[in-house]
Amino acid sequence: MTIKIEKKIKGYEVVKPEDKAAPAVQATTEQPKEAPMAEVIQMHESLERPEALIGSTFKIKSPLFEHALYVTINDIVLNAGTPYEQRRPFEIFINSKNMDHFQWIVALTRILSAVFRKGGDVTFIVEELKAVFDPRGGYFKAGGVYMPSIVAEIGAVIEQHMKNIGLIHDPEMSDAQRALIAEKRAAYENAAQKKTELSPTDADTNDSAGFPPGATLCAKCNTKALVLMDGCQTCLNCGYSKCG
Repeated sequence: MTIKIEKKIKGYEVVKPEDKAAPAVQATTEQPKEAPMAEVIQMHESLERPEALIGSTFKIKSPLFEHALYVTINDIVLNAGTPYEQRRPFEIFINSKNMDHFQWIVALTRILSAVFRKGGDVTFIVEELKAVFDPRGGYFKAGGVYMPSIVAEIGAVIEQHMKNIGLIHDPEMSDAQRALIAEKRAAYENAAQKKTELSPTDADTNDSAGFPPGATLCAKCNTKALVLMDGCQTCLNCGYSKCG
């Protein structure tokens, strides 16, 4: 067989018969390549809104408002059906019969929705909202938890929703710490019962808050559950103690 060489020869090597068979054997022994993995979708502002979203609605009944506020937070599910499935807040709406605060409520919900869609760590919103104080003073909600403003309670609602979908995790107390709190609470209530009988007003406070009527506000969990025991201020809700 004759082959015409049309280019300049720069080098050469002798090919042996066994070298010709090697590429064929190598081709048959090569493992098939794995299929490329699908790209993991992260939250970003150019992500299009689906036709339907899942969400939750929370009711806020504040003594500062005549009518209740209804806070609806809708979530988008990213990477559905994969190990990377994640539920992230996408938008928020606040509705009420009270139209006095319509402007700032609409502004707040639009800004919060824009932050949600921006992506990244959006949990910082909770602390920012909970740090807003009303110059007229705050109020206690059910359970004895102090809310410095209506905006702070909206932040508490968003925090609860983020806990429900797994964006925020509460540091769990150990069994020993739970047992210690229960023991201290029982001891305090027994001591208070021996000293004096509860007045009707105190009894109502105790029933609504769930903590002894003499309890004061805890600086850590904002719950009216701080009592003086053995010369040390101790919270019967979160276990905080000024004595360490």
